[in-house]
Amino acid sequence: MLQIVKATQRCFLIPDRYSMLKNKDRSSKKGNLAVTAVALQDHILHDLQLGHLSVADPCKIKVQKKENKSKSLKRDAAAIIDTGLRKTTEGPKVEDPEKEYVLDPTPPPLTLAQKLGLLAPPPLPLSSDEWERVKQRSLLQGDSMQPCPICKEEFELHPQVLLSCSHVFHRACLQAFEKFTNKKTCPLCRKNQYQTRVIHDGARLFRVKCATRIQAYWRGYIVRKWYRDLRKMVPPTDAKLRRKFFEEKFTEISHRILCSYNTNIDELFSEIDICLAVNRSILQQLDGRCGQEMTEEDWEKIQAQAARHEIYECSICLTPLSLHGDGQHPRETVLLSCAHLFHNACLLALEEFSLGDNAPFHVCPLCRSCYQKKIVEC
Repeated sequence: MLQIVKATQRCFLIPDRYSMLKNKDRSSKKGNLAVTAVALQDHILHDLQLGHLSVADPCKIKVQKKENKSKSLKRDAAAIIDTGLRKTTEGPKVEDPEKEYVLDPTPPPLTLAQKLGLLAPPPLPLSSDEWERVKQRSLLQGDSMQPCPICKEEFELHPQVLLSCSHVFHRACLQAFEKFTNKKTCPLCRKNQYQTRVIHDGARLFRVKCATRIQAYWRGYIVRKWYRDLRKMVPPTDAKLRRKFFEEKFTEISHRILCSYNTNIDELFSEIDICLAVNRSILQQLDGRCGQEMTEEDWEKIQAQAARHEIYECSICLTPLSLHGDGQHPRETVLLSCAHLFHNACLLALEEFSLGDNAPFHVCPLCRSCYQKKIVEC
């Protein structure tokens, strides 16, 4: 047995621990050399997590563990009676997402060497005040603001852990590092058997950074929009820019005016056709009234109708029809087809004054109808 222990020590003991072992053997007179060697060997196996180097068959150990587990499950099984009554189930308690907690609150069990006093026991769990001091030291170093030392990426919202040596890592990165090295050593300071605490400083700083970035983009957008509106309202002082400013303004106003008009060509042409049809009908009516030549019998009837009206003065100059303005020289009297009498000179002056009317579309000053005229003697 002693030979096997010595051979195992040569394979696994490191030089400084071997020398420590020799010093222990020389100083300890009452200790048993074999027990000391086995205790130190057990401590090395636990420290390096080499438990699989057992003499027993690992397959048998796995089968035995499964059998023990099944037996314990059968022993713990209990019958449940369903009474049919509905039980009020409380919803899951919502925990604080930023709550900090220690991953390894209890220290690992003591090895045989530590129980015999050959090696110092592992440190006790840190208190809340000690963890606060460790966290303050980490904040002063600015570890949460720097990338993770293992993956060299920002912490962002990923789980983050703080070690008892005040170094900060991603939780997944630290677990991968421990699995790769097969021991619990800080990747930076090489401290053994560190304690781990979950923190959220990196996530909090990342939220503040994101909020600051969003606010900066929003304020920049508001300022740029305000500046564009200001450029549209206030003309610049430079001559070229000022000319371009007013050209753009004039173009914008012209475009707005053109857009406000109704440019439906078909509707416009239809209105023109309607207006032309109305004008043609009016012209046809006027031609029917004024284009026919009247006979002597028609004039006699009109003159008799005028005599019945007893018209003695011109409605234009308001003087008697048979005399001149001074009462001595007679003036020509004209009879219209509407049976109204006027001085010929007054009617000619009125026709010349009415520039918009042309023969035969002159209208009577009294009844406003188209007429034909004939000079008569009063």
